[in-house]
Parts: sequence; structure tokens; C-alpha cells
Amino acid sequence: MTQPNPYRDPATVKKLCQAITAITTQPWHIMEVCGGQTHSIIKHGLDQLLPPEITLIHGPGCPVCVTSLSFIDKALAIAAQPGVIFCSFGDMLRVPGSQLDLLALKAQGADVRVAYSPLDALSLAQQHPDQAVVFFGVGFETTAPTTALAAYKAKQLQLKNFSLLIAHVRVPPVMQALLDAPNQQVQGFLGAGHVCAIMGYHEYLPISLRYSIPIVVTGFEPVDILQGLYLCIKQLEAGRHCVENQYSRAVKEQGNTPAQALMQQVFQVVDRNWRGLGKIVDSGLALRPDYAQWDAEQRFAVSTITTHEPTACRSGEVLQGLLKPAQCPEFATRCTPEHPLGATMVSSEGACAAYYRYRR
Repeated sequence: MTQPNPYRDPATVKKLCQAITAITTQPWHIMEVCGGQTHSIIKHGLDQLLPPEITLIHGPGCPVCVTSLSFIDKALAIAAQPGVIFCSFGDMLRVPGSQLDLLALKAQGADVRVAYSPLDALSLAQQHPDQAVVFFGVGFETTAPTTALAAYKAKQLQLKNFSLLIAHVRVPPVMQALLDAPNQQVQGFLGAGHVCAIMGYHEYLPISLRYSIPIVVTGFEPVDILQGLYLCIKQLEAGRHCVENQYSRAVKEQGNTPAQALMQQVFQVVDRNWRGLGKIVDSGLALRPDYAQWDAEQRFAVSTITTHEPTACRSGEVLQGLLKPAQCPEFATRCTPEHPLGATMVSSEGACAAYYRYRR
């Protein structure tokens, strides 16, 4: 028998919406940073239940969406080489590069496989010692620890035929970049709960203080999101700014310290280009020099590949919250999940995909 989900309870949702309406006296613009939260908001119509004064801005919280076009082309260049087994999370296979995507390359004969974990790719390398196995490491701090563990184990095993293409990115620097942008409208943030489950939320404290902005660490269910919004609006209406933790059932202030220690051992912080957002200082993770042997960029000499973003796709504006997906003239016409112009229409956490599926 299926048990009712208390975090989707209609009566609780109604009470929270009434509470938000009761405390809202002026317009507020609040950004959810996580693509999973965006999908929950659109799927359940939460934005349509809120008072008209509240505007939800969909931020750059989809890890597949923000992976730069250059990294996609690097992945394609590696996967096309003979003797390579290229492994990636499923969403990445449909993300368009400058010419084609990984799925199309697979159709042409390349050995491209979906992996559910970098450790699966590691096992694959042990099973196929005569082939080069590469794992495409993408995502925020949520997925970075398992990639770090794969690199750590590969070094322990001295596994020569395994390497990693690392495109991991960090959330706090992009939040600061958005707040520093001249056209930004964000007055409050809903922080991504799964990122904070790893990293904690101590990194958000100086951001809240510097920009005088409330940040509420929030989960992904309707009740979570509405509670997070209530806490955020309550701060804004009172003229306060601090970091609050709505998602206390999964998040502690210091986060998962063993995971952080492993990441610090394997990765170093670097500048990184984000799709549609450009270069953001200290926003990426890369393998440390003592892990260079397992760095696919160096092993396959693809680090010099650079690509310009196509002008037809306006995903950069969507990722910055400057444009709603349905406001793009290509939405659901030239750009669909079957024929996407950009990653935001492909990923299961992309804002364009959410609007296409639930809001057409």
C-alpha cells in the first residue's frame, strides 16, 4: 500500500500559500538555484498558487545545462577516438555540441555508454584492460564526491586505462556572479538542498552578509519549497538577511565533512566557463597535479578545444533568470526535446524541459 507523502499534502500546501499571501506586502523576486526545485515548481504549479507579488526566477541550477559547449566538444573528440569507451550520465548524451551530440556519435559507431556512477566506469576499465575508459564528470558539489572517489581508487589501483573528463562546478561562486551582474533582480535565494547536504551552508554566510540577501536552504517537494519561500519572504518583509535551513532533515551547517576532505584531496578550485554565463572565477573543480595521469583532457590532448555559443539558443538568458523558457521565440517550435537547440531543453532538470513538459 502506498503511504501518503506528507511533503505533498494538499492541505499543508494550501495553508502555506495562505501564510505567504498574508505576509506579502510588496513585490519580491526570489531565485531557486536548483533545477530539481524548478521542475517541482512547474510540475505542481506552485508559482501559480502564489500571490502575484512573488516572482520566482529559475536560476543556473541544472548541472547538465551549465556545462560549457567546449566541454561537450572535448567529450565528443575523446569519444570519437578508436579504442575508447566513453561513459557519461544519461542526460549528457543528448546535449548538443557544436556539430552533433554523444548519442549521434554513438549511432555512428563510437562506444558511448550510460553510467549511473563513475565507479561503474572504473569497474568497466578493470574489465577491459585493452581499452581506454573515460568518465565524463559533470555536476555540482552533489556528484563531485563520487567522481573524486573514482579518481582516488584509480590512483590506488594504478589503473592505467582509466581517466576522467572533469567539468564539475561550484554553486557559491555563481550566486555571487549573478548578484554582481548589472541587470540582476534577485532579492532572495532558495539554496539547493542536495548541494548543502555535501558542502553544508557555511559558505553561504558571507554571501548573505556581503549582499544583504536572505538565503534559505530548501528541499525539493512542494511543502519544502513553500516553506523555504515563506522563510525567505518573512526575512525580506522584516528587512532582515541571514541563512536559514528549511531542509534540516538532510542538511547540517558543516555538511558531509568526509566527502569534503576527499574532494579537497583530489580536486583543486579553478576558474570555469559556464554555458551562457561565461567564465566565473573559482567556480570549477579540476584534478590536482598528482592526479594528472588520470586527467582525460591531458591524456587525449583536448584542453585547447574552444567553441563559441550559438546565437539561436537563448539558454544563457534562461539560466540567468532573465528570460522564461516560453518567452523564447524558438521554444516548442525549432527547439524541442527531440531537436534541442540547447541543454536546457534536454536535461531532466532543465527549465525549458520543465516548461515543455508541464506548461505548454
